[in-house]
Amino acid sequence: MHKQPLKRMSKQKTGVVCMLVVLLVAYIFCLQEPLFKVPYSTVVTDRDGELLGARIAADEQWRFPACDTIPEKFKTCLINFEDRYFQYHWGVNPFAIGRALFLNIREKRIVSGGSTLTMQLIRLSRNKERTIWEKCLEAILATRLEFRCSKSEILALYASHAPFGGNVVGLDAAAWRYFGRSAAQLSWAESATLAVLPNAPAMLHLSKNQQALLKKRNRLLKKLLEKNIIDKTTCDLAISENLPGEPLPLPQIAPHLVSYFYKNNKGKQIVSTIEKNVQIRVEELLERRHFEFLRSDIRNIAVIVIDVKKNQVIAYCGNVRFNENSSSNQVDIIQAERSTGSILKPFLYYAMLQEGEILPRTLLPDIPVNINGFSPQNFNLQFEGAVPAGEAVSRSLNVPLVYLLRKYSVPKFYDFLKHNRIAVLPKPSAHYGLSLILGGAEAKLGDVANAYSNMARSLLGLEASPCSLLLTAGSNDIRENSSSLRPVLPEFHLGAVWQVFEAVTEVNRPEQIDWKTLPSMQKIAWKTGTSYGFRDAWAIGVTPQYVVGVWVGNASGEGRPNLTGAKTAGPVMFDVFDLLPSSAWFEPPNGEFTEVEVCRQSGHLKGRFCEDTDTVLICPNGLRTEPCPYHICINLTADERYRVYENCMKAGIAVQRNWFLLPPAWAWYYKQHHPEYKSLPAFQPGCGEDGLQPMQFIYPQGNARVHLPKQLDGTMGDITFELAHNNPHTIVFWHIDNEYIASTGDFHKLSIKLSSGNHTITVVDNDGHTLSCKIEVESKQ
Repeated sequence: MHKQPLKRMSKQKTGVVCMLVVLLVAYIFCLQEPLFKVPYSTVVTDRDGELLGARIAADEQWRFPACDTIPEKFKTCLINFEDRYFQYHWGVNPFAIGRALFLNIREKRIVSGGSTLTMQLIRLSRNKERTIWEKCLEAILATRLEFRCSKSEILALYASHAPFGGNVVGLDAAAWRYFGRSAAQLSWAESATLAVLPNAPAMLHLSKNQQALLKKRNRLLKKLLEKNIIDKTTCDLAISENLPGEPLPLPQIAPHLVSYFYKNNKGKQIVSTIEKNVQIRVEELLERRHFEFLRSDIRNIAVIVIDVKKNQVIAYCGNVRFNENSSSNQVDIIQAERSTGSILKPFLYYAMLQEGEILPRTLLPDIPVNINGFSPQNFNLQFEGAVPAGEAVSRSLNVPLVYLLRKYSVPKFYDFLKHNRIAVLPKPSAHYGLSLILGGAEAKLGDVANAYSNMARSLLGLEASPCSLLLTAGSNDIRENSSSLRPVLPEFHLGAVWQVFEAVTEVNRPEQIDWKTLPSMQKIAWKTGTSYGFRDAWAIGVTPQYVVGVWVGNASGEGRPNLTGAKTAGPVMFDVFDLLPSSAWFEPPNGEFTEVEVCRQSGHLKGRFCEDTDTVLICPNGLRTEPCPYHICINLTADERYRVYENCMKAGIAVQRNWFLLPPAWAWYYKQHHPEYKSLPAFQPGCGEDGLQPMQFIYPQGNARVHLPKQLDGTMGDITFELAHNNPHTIVFWHIDNEYIASTGDFHKLSIKLSSGNHTITVVDNDGHTLSCKIEVESKQ
C-alpha cells in the first residue's frame, strides 16, 4: 500500500530534477555569442595607434570596433555616475531596484530605473521595447553575462556600444567626433561629459539641452571631488571647460590606404605599418608639387615609401586631394595597373648579368632596327652606334635594351616578371613581344617598389617577400586580395643586384648637380620611366634604408608633353628622400664576384688582340661570355696608311697592329660620338683584297617586315633605305629585284616607292663587295 505514493514521489523528484536541468541548460545558453551582432566602422591607425582615418559602418553609424579596455578617467566617471556598486554586484543590484521602486511610487512617475551597467549592456544588445517582462529578462541575462565576462570586459563592451548622440556609437568614435582625440587623451571634463551622455544621448544637441547636459556633467565632477578622486583645482578647471560644439570630421590621413582596408578588411580595427609623421610630411610635399604640376595640366601623384629592413610600408599616398572628384583623385594609383615605360629595364639587366649573358660594360648596338614592323626609338631620337650595357640602362636607351631582350628572349623575361610578381601579365608572352621592355606591359607602383625593395634586402642578407601594410604577423601585403599565408618570392643574387645598383647610381639627377662632389648628398640607386604618349611618369629610388616609388600623371590616361619621369616623378622622389634620414651605401657583397681582365673598349672578356684592359669584378656566370670579338690583328704599311698582306711587302716592312673594329652600321653612328674611333684602312693597291664585309644595312635589316602608310591620293609612301660603309668615300650601286636603281656616295640613303610584297635589295661598291637583304612590304590603311 505504501509503494504507490513512493513511486509518485520518485517521479515528482525526477520531474523536478529534469526541470532544473533544463532551466540550468537554458540559463547557460541563454546569452547569444557574440553579444552584439552589428556592423562596425573600418578604423585604421598608424603603427603607434594614432588614428589615420575611418569609414562609416554599413548601418550608417560611427561605431568603432569593440575595444578591450577603457581609459581610467572614463571608467571612474562612468561607474560613479551610472553604477557605483558595479564592482560588487553580480549583474543585478536589489538595493538599487528597491530604491528605484520606492522613488517611482513616491513621485508617481519614473525617475529612476535601478538598472546596473550590466543590465544596460544587455538592453543595448537586445534593443527591445522596454517592459516589465523585458526588465526581468534583462536581469537574468545580466547575471549570466557576469559569469561569462570579467568586470573590465563588461565595461569595455558597454563603452564600445553605448549611444553618444546622433549616429555616434561607442566611446572611441565619440572621443574623435566630439573632441578630435583618442579616448585615452580625454580630460576629466571630457570624460565626464561622455560618461553622462549615454544616460540621455539626445541631450547633446547644438541648439538645445546644452545647459541640462552641463549641469549633469558638473554634478558628476563635484561628486568626484567629494570622494577625493580629483582635487579642487582639477575640478574647477574641468568645470570651466566648455561643452563640444559641432561634431568634428575624422582625420583624413592616408585616405586611399583607409579605403583599401575598407575594401579588404571591412569592419576591422587596423594597425597599419604607416609612420604618421612621415605620412603627413609626404602628403604636404605632394600638395605643393600638385599645385606646381597643375600648371601643365598634370593632376595626379602617388608615392609609396618602404622601410627596407622592416619590410614595411611607412608612407602610402595613393593620390592627392582625396575629397575632390573632378580629377579621378579617389583612384588609388598604388594599386592601379599602369604602363611601365622604362621602369623594368634594370630587371632585364639584372637577369642577363646573373645568367652570364653580358658583362656590365659589354657594348650593345644602338642603331636603327626593324623587327617585324617594330622599330623602337630612343627618347632623344638619336643613335650612338654602340653603348656599354650599364650605361644603356642608366640612360634608359630603348634600342640597346630591345636588343638585350631579343637576346634574352621574351618568354624568359616574361616568366621572370611573373615569378617575382613585378608586372601584371594576364596574357601570354607573345602578346607583349619586344615591347615588354618599353612599357608594353602594365604594373602597379606598389609591386614595382616591392621588387626594388627585395633587391635591396638581398644585399642586407634579408629574405625576399611582399612588404606589409599591417603591423601584425600574417598580415596583408600590398597586393589586393592577399592571403594570410605570405608567398615566398625568388631570391635575388647579390652580385648582379650590386652591379645593377652601381649602374643606376650613375644617372644624372634632375637638378644636374654632380652629387658625388657633395659629401652631404647620399648615394641613391634610381630609375625613371615614361610610358608611350607621355601618360605615365615613374621614378623608383633605393637606399639601404628606404625605397621610394613615385608615379605622376593623369589617372584618366591623358598624356602631357612635359610628363616624363626625369622632369616630374624624379624630382618628387628626391624631395621625399630629403624628408627621410640618410644612410650609408651598401657594403659590397663578399664572395660573389670573380676577378677578370676585360677589354676597355668593348667591355668583353679580354681577347687575343686586346691591348687596353681593366681588371674588374664580375658575376661568376660572366665567365661564359665570349671574349672580345671587335679587336683584330692587321698588317699595315710603315706609314700605317694601308693594310697589306705581309708576303706582298718587297722592300718595305709590314707593321702589325691590333685594331678596334665595329660592324659597319655600328661604326657609322659610333664615330659621330667618338672622334677617337678610326676606320679600318683600305688595302694597298695590288697588295691584297678585303675579306671583311665593309657594308651593313642600317635600315631595313634583313627579313624585315615594313609597313608603309597610304597617302591621301591612295598611293603608298616611299621607303628610305640606309647603308653604312667603312670607307666613307666609296660609291655604292643599288639594285632592287635585280634592276639597277641608282648610286650613292658619302651618305648612302635611297628613297623609292615599292609595291606590296617581297623584294630583294642588292648593293655593290666600287671595289666589288656585294650585300643583299630581303624585305616584305605591307600597305597600312
